[in-house]
Amino acid sequence: MTDTTRQDTAPTGAGTGEFRTRVELHTPVAGELAAEIERRLLFVSSKITGYELDTADGEVRGVTLRSATPLPAGELAEKVNRVVDGDVRRQRTTPPKSVWTSPHERVVEEGTFELLARAGAVTEAGEGQVAVGEPLLSLLAYFDGAVKRILAEDFSPTEYRYPTLISTGALATAGYFASFPQHLMFVTRLHNDIDVYQGFQKSYAETGVDSTVLDACRNVDYCLPPTMCYHTFHQYRGRTLDTDGVHVVTAKGKSFRFEAAYATTMERLWDFTIREIVFMGPREDVLASRELFMRKIFGFVEDLGLSGFCEVGNDPFFGGGDTSARIWSQRLLELKYELRLTVAPGRTIAVGSFNFHDDLFGRGFGIDYGTQGAARSACVGFGLERLVYAFLCQYGLDSADWPDRVREGARAYGGAV
Repeated sequence: MTDTTRQDTAPTGAGTGEFRTRVELHTPVAGELAAEIERRLLFVSSKITGYELDTADGEVRGVTLRSATPLPAGELAEKVNRVVDGDVRRQRTTPPKSVWTSPHERVVEEGTFELLARAGAVTEAGEGQVAVGEPLLSLLAYFDGAVKRILAEDFSPTEYRYPTLISTGALATAGYFASFPQHLMFVTRLHNDIDVYQGFQKSYAETGVDSTVLDACRNVDYCLPPTMCYHTFHQYRGRTLDTDGVHVVTAKGKSFRFEAAYATTMERLWDFTIREIVFMGPREDVLASRELFMRKIFGFVEDLGLSGFCEVGNDPFFGGGDTSARIWSQRLLELKYELRLTVAPGRTIAVGSFNFHDDLFGRGFGIDYGTQGAARSACVGFGLERLVYAFLCQYGLDSADWPDRVREGARAYGGAV
């Protein structure tokens, strides 16, 4: 039996047509790893706008890549096989393991984003960027507030608001560069020198802004943060925590990840909002805290009548020699759980994750728990735009159809619903 999995994105050059480049894999890859191939293909080359996986008899045999201009087949074949061989082929195949499934099965239809756009509630502002208005603004506030209230039932969190920028050194200490280079977004500026400023003004007047401006930029001390927890670990670096229980820190802020052409609607953005909670302390207490809070969130989702599930997941490690081993370890030890909600027939998105780091960041950032050595940590993060979008996909735009608690909660935050 032959099957094809397809991903299409808009051509990057208007009027250039569509080209297809066929790439054969050196040897077939187990079909269970198809998703791991898919999540990497658009990072192989910036010219790729879509793809089809060619499968037969439960194996992935090759890839057909789409582009707006012709692509060098030999070069692409080498790149695709390098990524597949290095990141995917050696992964062990394991059946999905669910730790919770909602008892609700809601009927969900396609087209929610288009309805929101026609209503003026969302506007595409650029690649992976969406401007939002009501009712999303009040729903974002409601769901963020709900998460904080659930957290406060069992914990006494300390809340911070962090800067938008994060130091390159903090991400390096966290190991982000070696793990997720495909998502990095650096922040730079013109080098502070009068000759540089005047040279830029002259070139801008003649040619505008293009990539040559980077020659005048020397600062790479800061990045856009891919998530909030790195701010927390950087803030607590070099500290010894009191041994009076688990330390809980929470923050909400903008996070940024380059998603190439994977960016679509509100399901995958370059620029999004995360509510994050970090637990730090002894191993068993941190694990118990993650479990307790996770189960409380499941109850909240059930009470709202949302359909979805939570399963063991793994991060999109990319390009490292130990990628397969790290993914296997993460899944085997159940270090990551993903809460996924339905957004269309047969399709879900991850709206939250529950992660255990063991002593990785305690050691890396020099955070100790009393005299017991490196603190263990866990973090829980919710993509608020995704959470709200999944809710609207399941309940629609008419607030009369929403659960009473959501409608009343949105009104409390100023929503005209």
